[in-house]
Amino acid sequence: MENYEINIQHTTESQIVKFEANKFLTKHENFEFKNIDEAAKSPIAQQLFYLPFVKTVYISQNFIAIEKYDIVEWPEVEQEVAEQIETYLNKGGIVIKSDDAEQKNIPVTVYAESTPNPKVMKFVANRKLVLHAAEFKNIDDAKDSPLAQQLFHFPFVKEVFIDENYVSINKYDVANWEEITMELREFIRNFIQEGNSVLNNDAVTTSTGEQKSTENTGAAPKPQINIDHLDDTSQQVVAILEEYIKPAVASDGGNILFDSYNEETRTVKVILQGACSGCPSSTMTLKSGIETMLRDMLKGKVDYVEAVNG
Repeated sequence: MENYEINIQHTTESQIVKFEANKFLTKHENFEFKNIDEAAKSPIAQQLFYLPFVKTVYISQNFIAIEKYDIVEWPEVEQEVAEQIETYLNKGGIVIKSDDAEQKNIPVTVYAESTPNPKVMKFVANRKLVLHAAEFKNIDDAKDSPLAQQLFHFPFVKEVFIDENYVSINKYDVANWEEITMELREFIRNFIQEGNSVLNNDAVTTSTGEQKSTENTGAAPKPQINIDHLDDTSQQVVAILEEYIKPAVASDGGNILFDSYNEETRTVKVILQGACSGCPSSTMTLKSGIETMLRDMLKGKVDYVEAVNG
């Protein structure tokens, strides 16, 4: 069994629902099929067209989106469709019949981008690398990431953080970025171009929504947060972090995770990862940015924000 899990995601288009998987379904390609003939290279899409309400099937990275005809409403059928897709995938069903030679010829580009942390450089690829963020402090932690393991073979690599379409590398002072950036950029580009796995499928996926303890070692995941078990204020904090804070932090090569909320002290504790971890400017960012935003948006509930480096 492959242990695929499918989550139903509604979209702004009432006719379209996304069925999101916890693993990649395709790599670096998008597909749109308007009928069963067009779906000749996708057995799963062909199977879905046997459902009379399916109008169009879209397949991209880690999700299948379906546009329906008006003969049914999504609440009547979406759970059944999700179960059908999940069962198909867990039985080893093929998503796309791919030409391996064609896949390898897709050009990969990687560029280096500086971050507010002078010890961290961000290497951005032109394709999605992982579905969930992971941070590795040393080569032992990186047993589930072939890319991170290889990067730790460079003596100047201190920590590795991988998210979405980029890799953030924290270096030791033994080398300057001017001396090593090109070497790292080319290594990462070649690694991806050769079709190597960046992160093993099951390395950091989770459906529990529980954050990793800050006292543990190993790959720190960015979980699919299940906020149902949290109190109302914690749920509001998570929502604010996800919508307003994370996009800005990610652009700087880092990540921020909700850890806990103390109602008595009105304190929110967060975990900083990637370029944010140990960054000289992170304290100022917390005080002048995140703390101020949470105070303003959650008046009387949050007064302080504390950070723990991931």
